[in-house]
Amino acid sequence: MNAQSLWVLCALLFADGATFSFATTFLLIEYGKFHTPWQVALAGGAASAAGSAVQLLILRYFIATDRPWMRRFVPTRERVAATLAQYPSASFLALLLARATPLPDAPLKIVAAVVGYPVALYFLAILLGALPYYYVLALVGQKVRVPTWTVLAAVVVIGLGVLADRWRRSRKAS
Repeated sequence: MNAQSLWVLCALLFADGATFSFATTFLLIEYGKFHTPWQVALAGGAASAAGSAVQLLILRYFIATDRPWMRRFVPTRERVAATLAQYPSASFLALLLARATPLPDAPLKIVAAVVGYPVALYFLAILLGALPYYYVLALVGQKVRVPTWTVLAAVVVIGLGVLADRWRRSRKAS
């Protein structure tokens, strides 16, 4: 199978969506060189949304089993329920808008897992939010033609930055 195949992109985006979602932007820019932006947006958005739905189910499992290490990340059920009762339609729109931007959506994923947000609606919100964002990133990859080595170097630099920040924080804590 060709490494530049749309199926490879979909597999990578699914895995990325189901785990830490750190390579999405780079994958979209890279594969934008090989496929039309609408193909990347549609296929990649569906694969990424499916991976995110799997991640939601995994988060639900960890929250439901009351893992002590999860408590510091998870707001109380009462607080989340009160917020959603006050703004019931805002949750779908918030998920959609969060996915349509480069901003991290982890807090919303956790809230969705805590309240038992419907997986199908979550998938739809993520997909609809991803379409324009993924289209623009694929278009950038197509028009700018960023060399692959530059994309890989950026991933490595960002990864090293994250590791350095964690190392620095752990040293301060001790």
